[in-house]
Amino acid sequence: MGIAVVTPPSEEPVSLAELKLHLRVDSTDDNDYITALGKAGREWVETYCHRQLVTATYDYRIDRFTSEIELPLPALQSVTSVKYIDTDGATQTVDGATYEIDTDQEPGRIRLAYEKSWPDDRRSVKNAVTIRFVCGYGAASAVPDQIKAAINLYVGHLYEHREAVTVGRISRVLELGLTRLLVPFALLEV
Repeated sequence: MGIAVVTPPSEEPVSLAELKLHLRVDSTDDNDYITALGKAGREWVETYCHRQLVTATYDYRIDRFTSEIELPLPALQSVTSVKYIDTDGATQTVDGATYEIDTDQEPGRIRLAYEKSWPDDRRSVKNAVTIRFVCGYGAASAVPDQIKAAINLYVGHLYEHREAVTVGRISRVLELGLTRLLVPFALLEV
């Protein structure tokens, strides 16, 4: 079982201009650094919450079909294809009428349609089934403000504290602030 990015997000949920406003930075000297911190902040939030923020496309590989397949990384927008390796080793595409897509649940799911069945001529190999799906809130403007605030906090902390250890300070306020902002969006791993 595995997941791989096919098409990454086309934009970050918090723009360079928004990050610089939060950091109170007027110069362009640190633009590349701040941009990298913004990406790191997004990736941290996505990992913590087990969800995709801005629309991206993924391939999810599983060994075999089940009656209901949960797809990681909400919010599920659509399923592009379901493919499998047949007994001859050729890749086949499952007819879309075979399954239903549930985008209302988190995580999203694929279920067998009424009186349908998955192909039974699958090859018995690891990762025989590949599901390509699109997920995320949509554009950066659709990402909830609480999530954007958490990214800003994360970036602000990293911008001010550029070393792994800060001497003379003991504080857990940042961690508590970040996690409290993200609690409504965090899912258990699927």
